[in-house]
Amino acid sequence: PDGDGTVDPAQKLKGIRLDLAEWRRPDPRTAPSKSKAAGLYMICTMSKHAAEAKGYADAMMLDWRGQVAEATGANIFFVKDGKIHTPTPDCFLDGITRRTVIGLAKDRGFEVIERTIMPEELEGFQQCFLTGTAAEVTPVSEIGPYRFEVGEIAKTLMNDYSAAVQPKHAIAAE
Repeated sequence: PDGDGTVDPAQKLKGIRLDLAEWRRPDPRTAPSKSKAAGLYMICTMSKHAAEAKGYADAMMLDWRGQVAEATGANIFFVKDGKIHTPTPDCFLDGITRRTVIGLAKDRGFEVIERTIMPEELEGFQQCFLTGTAAEVTPVSEIGPYRFEVGEIAKTLMNDYSAAVQPKHAIAAE
């Protein structure tokens, strides 16, 4: 990713590589996890820098229970058998982009399942993608030892999201 968190368009189509973060998202009883809290940024920043030092674009965070939570600055989704799975946002920000993409997926007729996802399930998913303000919809090709295809669902949602947020034509203020 570039310094602003965006991903080069050519790299985006290949999917980015994530490391498995050493640090975890804290219990929401210890910090305000549903808001953008400065203390939580430190954990994510340290995890992202550690991943980048190893040649990865970002890192996937687990929560304090050992469940899949998110990437360091983006929400995470997985695809298995045509269904979209995403962690329940009980200890991380339920982002606007996340909610928008869930709506776009449902509009397309995709089933979206918000649930607990354990790390050992990663090998069973075919696709993975991130959503966020900077990431928009970014396919993931790898998380540690796990590999994912940049599949049609991720590509479709990437295009649908771009179409939803790009103005069709600018109207000058009069």
